Amino acid sequence: MKSKLAFVRQPDSIPRKTAFSLRCFAAILLRLPPKTEAHGTPVQGGEYNRIRFQTVHKSNLAGRSFCLEVMPIPCPHFKITIVKRSQGQSAVAGAAYQSGERLFSEYDQKTKFYNKKKELVHAEIMLPSHAPPGYADRATLWNAVEAVENQWNSQLARRIVLAFPVEVPKEQYLSMIKEFCQEQFVSKGMIADFAIHDKGDGNPHAHILLTLRAMDEHGRWLPKARKVYDLDENGERIRLPSGNWKCHKENTVDWNDQKYAEIWRHSWETITNRYLEAAGRPERVDLRSFERQGIQQIPTVHLGPAAHQMEKRGVETFLGNLNRDIRAANSLMQSIRSAIRGLQRWIADLNEKKQLLLDALEKAKEPTLSDLLVDYFNLRNEQRSDWSGKAKLKCTVRDFEEVKRAVDYLKAHSLNAIEDLDTAISNLNQTAAPLRRQLKQNENRMRAIAQIKDAATVHAKLKPIHDTFIKKNFKLTKDAYAAQHKEELDTFNKAVRTLMKLNGSTAVDFSALDAEFSALQSSSAELRTKLETLQPDVSALKNIRKYIDMVLNKQQLSAPGGKTPEKESVLKKLEQLEQKKSNHKTISTTPNREESL
Repeated sequence: MKSKLAFVRQPDSIPRKTAFSLRCFAAILLRLPPKTEAHGTPVQGGEYNRIRFQTVHKSNLAGRSFCLEVMPIPCPHFKITIVKRSQGQSAVAGAAYQSGERLFSEYDQKTKFYNKKKELVHAEIMLPSHAPPGYADRATLWNAVEAVENQWNSQLARRIVLAFPVEVPKEQYLSMIKEFCQEQFVSKGMIADFAIHDKGDGNPHAHILLTLRAMDEHGRWLPKARKVYDLDENGERIRLPSGNWKCHKENTVDWNDQKYAEIWRHSWETITNRYLEAAGRPERVDLRSFERQGIQQIPTVHLGPAAHQMEKRGVETFLGNLNRDIRAANSLMQSIRSAIRGLQRWIADLNEKKQLLLDALEKAKEPTLSDLLVDYFNLRNEQRSDWSGKAKLKCTVRDFEEVKRAVDYLKAHSLNAIEDLDTAISNLNQTAAPLRRQLKQNENRMRAIAQIKDAATVHAKLKPIHDTFIKKNFKLTKDAYAAQHKEELDTFNKAVRTLMKLNGSTAVDFSALDAEFSALQSSSAELRTKLETLQPDVSALKNIRKYIDMVLNKQQLSAPGGKTPEKESVLKKLEQLEQKKSNHKTISTTPNREESL
């Protein structure tokens, strides 16, 4: 994980944020480009590029080895955030939100309650062995956490939100989350407060709230950091010009190290896959990014609740159309890429089979691709020897037409030997690869433009509020204004970060971006058209592969002791040639014996 942990969304700010999102997307819709063709159904909340289900190869199941293919299913969610007091957040409020309990906060003297009865399945607090038993009470625990944190910008707790796979039985969710919390958090000294939510809408998930401070053996909170004096080469403390000793802070625990985000994700991945396997399901999860998995796929844009609801009602949005174009591009690239990879693997296997068939044959004598296709036609006729005359005639005519099309393709492209076929497939891959790369670059830039325009709209709308905040000179009035407009200021800062990252400046030229977006759309359409023109060649080569494989596999299966059987068209000639060579060598090595006879 390259970036810092993201901010926590406060439960009591959801209505305001939803209303604000609706206003933002209404502004975006005023600048919508011409409608594009819909390519699919939007996915709620967008698609996350960090977690993907993938095809899993299982072996030795019920005495057989085979490959289990899975259909695309929604990707699970795994998000790590920090509850920060500087952003007006509260650990008590977070605990009340996920547990559905009514909790009183001693810090701000307010009661926190968010009704979660309809979706709450289970809530529980897991304590380390040395933690006070009283911390099993949720109000006692989190009020104690907030009491020990006396800074205005203190980090109060860590929150993890993760999704359960719907393929695992619901009654196993509790054991999954308890195993995960015990292994990764409670055993390390953290207190884990978790709750399982399930509305019955196909999105079962869990909220985990974790303490950030360690405890001693008596159950007392330990400091997050300690002062350590710097020493010189002689082991003596270093005095500064001010008279103080040079020192630095060291964390007492390393729980905030970003390496743990990777460890926790991997642990949940392992647990999930183990439960999926126990349930007899073929699906598996992989929490690595597309890039780390080696998947050349373009991630989609996060829709957000407002755009999702509009798409759900049948109203096309700018981001929705962009996601549909991205999914269409991903589907096309995946189709071409998988076909070429299959052809390349087949060529490698075919070369091995060719060596078994033609190990001693000269290059000029090896069978041509046309010969192998004729052998395929004859083999198909032999397989239908016991069929009725009408069925045999119908299938023979069909096979003849298929073989004729394959032979015509080979002649049209001057493909005679297996090496020629290998070269043709390599050239096809070289043609498709730069098209796929350019298409991916275009789609990534289009996605960035969409994010820039969205952030620019938010920036322009909320800049007056931010300017007013900056002009506040007194800390009390500034803090009061910040608390009153917290949601707007956070959204404004997020928009600024997005603009600086993607645009390099907060000044945005919408006309230039629209022109660039239109040019990229046209370029992507041309690239997709070029990729589609490669499909006939891919289909023809796949059919040729199928025909030749059937001939070679038949010969290998019928060969005694694993040896290649004889072929009337080629191998019989090979045997005759080898016999002639052997006879010639015998005659040439015994001239004196013949003379004496």
